[in-house]
Amino acid sequence: MDYRQCASEILRDLGGKENLISAAHCATRLRLIIADNNKVSKVDLENTDGVKGVFEASGQLQIIIGTGTVNKVYDEFIALAGVSAASKDEVKKAAAAKGNIFQRVVKTLGDVFVPIFPAIVAGGLIMGIMEALNFMANNNIISINQDGYFFRIITMLSNAAFTFLPILIGYSATKVFGGNPYLGAVLAMFLIHPDLQNAYTVSEGVQQSFSIFGLYNVNMVGYQGHVIPIIMASLILATVEKKLHKIVPEIIDLFVTPLVSLLVSGLLTFTFIGPLFVAVENGVLWFVQWLITIPFGIGSFIMGGIYSTTVVGGVHHMYTIIDMGQLSNYGFTYWLPIACAANVAQGGACSR
Repeated sequence: MDYRQCASEILRDLGGKENLISAAHCATRLRLIIADNNKVSKVDLENTDGVKGVFEASGQLQIIIGTGTVNKVYDEFIALAGVSAASKDEVKKAAAAKGNIFQRVVKTLGDVFVPIFPAIVAGGLIMGIMEALNFMANNNIISINQDGYFFRIITMLSNAAFTFLPILIGYSATKVFGGNPYLGAVLAMFLIHPDLQNAYTVSEGVQQSFSIFGLYNVNMVGYQGHVIPIIMASLILATVEKKLHKIVPEIIDLFVTPLVSLLVSGLLTFTFIGPLFVAVENGVLWFVQWLITIPFGIGSFIMGGIYSTTVVGGVHHMYTIIDMGQLSNYGFTYWLPIACAANVAQGGACSR
């Protein structure tokens, strides 16, 4: 095929180089950010020699060219368009900035949780192995000392990421929001401080509480098992820190900014933001559990349909909050298995 001719026709059908913001490519596709999608002629693009498909996802116009060929078409394309080559990450950032507020929020959630996944996956796999060994030992299938050194050490290792999940979230979220991630980790440590009553043991005793201006009480309970309040605390911390960096003189910035940032974000979170978003998070988890448990599979059917639709729209990262919240509150995620079943169903439908 004539790679330059293909690139020229693609650029023409996009509405010209004036309508192109940035361009990158992956193994099979051109990934483009377009200024005005109304100027794009998708029908003409699909009929271009060498183009095997055109679709939009995550704010990008993606044109399927094919392995190997896409590299040569891309080189001609950026030469004709007069733009510099961009990485996939740069294109994703440009797409996120161009998206609506809902898409930007979902993109942010993905940026927060994706770096944490390896720790969660590793801990979960080890936990699964240990539960299997426990089951076999309790049913006399194998003989193993469950109080032994190695068994207890590996058990602690398996649940460490879940026990201190707020710290992982605080670090990652503050980094995404543009703040100092170590301050985010400290803020999360404060929210699960051992001097606070552990959230998992609240039912075992009466927690201490303080009246706030006689309007409501704040319980001295930690935020173990919570996700949304930690993210909001990190957002407040990063926002305060960035504003202080702009107004505090450099000579005292190193001392004043971290001090004030932690004080303000800590007090605001524990007094106002935390209780509010705990209620929001509990409401979301309650609704999800209610939906899933609608009898005769009706709830799962609805959930599978919603999940598949949002995956196509590229906003499925928002479900990470549900997965993390369920893992923290129940020790299991009831949402993810149904989501996996929805994916398998789509694969089966395509194979037909």
